Amino acid sequence: MSEPASISAGIAGRYATAVFEIAQESKGLDQLESGVNALADALAESADLRNVISSPLISREEQGKAIAAVAAKMGLAPVLTQVLGLMAEKRRLFVVPQMLAALRALLADHRNEVVAEVQSAVALTKKQTEALAATLSKNVGKSVNIRATVDESLIGGLVVKVGSKMIDTSIRSKLDSLQNAMKEVG
Repeated sequence: MSEPASISAGIAGRYATAVFEIAQESKGLDQLESGVNALADALAESADLRNVISSPLISREEQGKAIAAVAAKMGLAPVLTQVLGLMAEKRRLFVVPQMLAALRALLADHRNEVVAEVQSAVALTKKQTEALAATLSKNVGKSVNIRATVDESLIGGLVVKVGSKMIDTSIRSKLDSLQNAMKEVG
């Protein structure tokens, strides 16, 4: 991780921890989670919103008004609305995506859950997803939520990421390993 990225992650982590602890004390974790998911979806869908939080050309006041309007329209939890306002005031809205990711991780950890990112060559069936989640749960010791994506370049097999661990059983990976071994021989 580069230095600016680690600084951003540190800033986002501090904001996320503060928001999480306040929401937990006020018993508002469910409202916080729905707000986090809604805001993350809005950021994914709206280039204008991403521009508002990241553009240095937009003044603090304009960013503050825009983010307050978005928060009011979405009905975000008061603690989340207040921290977004503070972040606009401090010119730190650019770390909102990292803060949302950190909040999701804190919320999942609180529920004793972990998210597994799974890439497969073809879409997994419901039965396959459930079996994979059950197997991963036994190994991790937590409830596992699967976030599945399709990557046809894998040819077959899976790439599973759980936290900092990665399991790559894809055909592409095996072919790459075989190709490297063949290069060493000849």
